[in-house]
Amino acid sequence: MKRIRKVIALLLAFILTVAFMTACDINEVTDAVDNQNTEDTGDPNSSESAEPTVADQYPVTLTTVSMFGGTDANAGNYQAINAQFMKDYPYISIEDDSQSVDQDWKTKIAADFAVGNEPDVIQYFTDANASDVLAAGKFVTIDEIRAVYPEYAADTLDTALVAASNPDGVLRAVPTTGYWEGLFCNKDLFDRYGLELPTDWDKMAKAIETFQTNGIIPIAVSLNNVPHYWIEFLILSAAGPEGYTNVPIIAPEDWCKGLEMFKTLREMGAFPIDTDTIDNDFAGELFKNKEAAMQLDGSWYSGGIPDQKNTVVVSFPVIPEGKAQPGNMVGGISSGFYITKKAWEDPDKRDAAVKFVMAHTNSQSVSIYWGGNGQAAAKVEPLADMTPLGISGLDYSSTATAIYTPTDSRISQAAYNTLVAGIVDVSAGTRTAENLINEVLEINAK
Repeated sequence: MKRIRKVIALLLAFILTVAFMTACDINEVTDAVDNQNTEDTGDPNSSESAEPTVADQYPVTLTTVSMFGGTDANAGNYQAINAQFMKDYPYISIEDDSQSVDQDWKTKIAADFAVGNEPDVIQYFTDANASDVLAAGKFVTIDEIRAVYPEYAADTLDTALVAASNPDGVLRAVPTTGYWEGLFCNKDLFDRYGLELPTDWDKMAKAIETFQTNGIIPIAVSLNNVPHYWIEFLILSAAGPEGYTNVPIIAPEDWCKGLEMFKTLREMGAFPIDTDTIDNDFAGELFKNKEAAMQLDGSWYSGGIPDQKNTVVVSFPVIPEGKAQPGNMVGGISSGFYITKKAWEDPDKRDAAVKFVMAHTNSQSVSIYWGGNGQAAAKVEPLADMTPLGISGLDYSSTATAIYTPTDSRISQAAYNTLVAGIVDVSAGTRTAENLINEVLEINAK
């Protein structure tokens, strides 16, 4: 009997031990599942909840100003990019004060910078119009930014960045769009006579001779009304970039050589017979109606050309003994996005300001701002609905080796008007280019 009791006691002890171990295993599994569920859901009651997001830690408010205000064609695009930017970076808020550009607005901006009320980011002029604001010394240079953010303005064409440099030559602004001037050609007329496009001066001379012989006006231009495209490219071609962009005191030989080409071209029969009396609109119609083979004009001229299929834009050929390089272009980029020192020196705002500018100046945004018109400052692809002429203009402007603003951005309006008014006499040989240029420079010095 004692033996039986001893066996029963051993069995009960075994059963209790197994039950205890099983309960422990169940509790361990339950605890593990509970812990996993707590981590997955971010249970606020858990002592080990997920780390707070960047949005929770570093909310940033950027103050911004742009020229895309009022009735500007890109005002809606600017606001749409801002809205998407705040979706992409929910911890960044934007307080924007974009307005239409006028003298009152420019005065207000200058005053804000003078008293320390400048925004964190501003889209503003890059040329002499920015003198008052630049004088405050409150912008960060692109070199400074790239030292910390190497990819800053990575999509922007180098030629566009240089074209958007400030008058002191320093790069501070990242541009979006600009304009270009180029040589429009009715390619079908060139094809009709087996001519190559005038990509160098020999081809230009041959085309002028062939068209003149066959009753086609080689070059549509009004010398009495709008000869300024030719003034710009002939001086740039003759003098090269340095000579073209520096305003001399007395007439330099290269400027004279450039303007004397008006006389040479006239003697070659390059211009309409009545070039001294027709206006620019009439000259444009000669080109559009295929009565003329070539015309120098700006990017804004493209949209009004009926034959978008057979019209192309090429780089102006360098004249004999000219100092310019192939692909040197007359054009302009007069605005861009700046980051102020106020934002740059704020640890929280610095990164947000960089992201903001890059959001507005990357290829996708620039393509939206550009819309197929003028010069895209970044690397963009042709739009789906672009015409062959539009694509030609994009190729031309994108492959420019350098971009230079016209002479009227460097001399007084009175001096420039005198220059334009004297071209007929220079082309006719009744006045020397040297005499005209000296008068222009004398007026400019007053």
